[in-house]
Amino acid sequence: MSYIRYNSRIMAKKKKQNNPNSITVNKKARFDYSIEADYQAGLALQGWEVKSLRQGKVQINESYILLKNNEAFLFGALITPLITASTHTTQDPLRLRKLLMKRKELTRLGDLVAQKGYTLIPLNLHWSKGKVKLSVGLAKGKKLHDKRAAEKDRDWNRDKQRLLKMDR
Repeated sequence: MSYIRYNSRIMAKKKKQNNPNSITVNKKARFDYSIEADYQAGLALQGWEVKSLRQGKVQINESYILLKNNEAFLFGALITPLITASTHTTQDPLRLRKLLMKRKELTRLGDLVAQKGYTLIPLNLHWSKGKVKLSVGLAKGKKLHDKRAAEKDRDWNRDKQRLLKMDR
């Protein structure tokens, strides 16, 4: 953390967040998959899950989306219950959570996943107008050589920006 001097007091500089509404991001998704399109979906959650999300106790790295009977479900997302959660309900951190999407989107996604070898993966969880939303990516898996090429392009763009910055 960097520090700044302000009126003879040293104050800690806060790190900038890209999006204050963001809950969690699946960083591994863009590395392992090439994202063709993304969709927004609501989540059917229980009360204790929303409280845990507000505390940031969620992981979607190992999760994926199942399509069954024209319904979408988030599978493998870990929402850790808080210690202060109610004792008269059972909290299952890895339960199947239903995604709330329009019927037309679900049928289109179901056709693409069945025919063309696409898969659906969660990209990020965020707040939108007080509701929890999930960005769902329609993706194809990358091969090892694709990952290397993407990494090489990213490194070249970073070096190019450094060179342009030095020329000024």
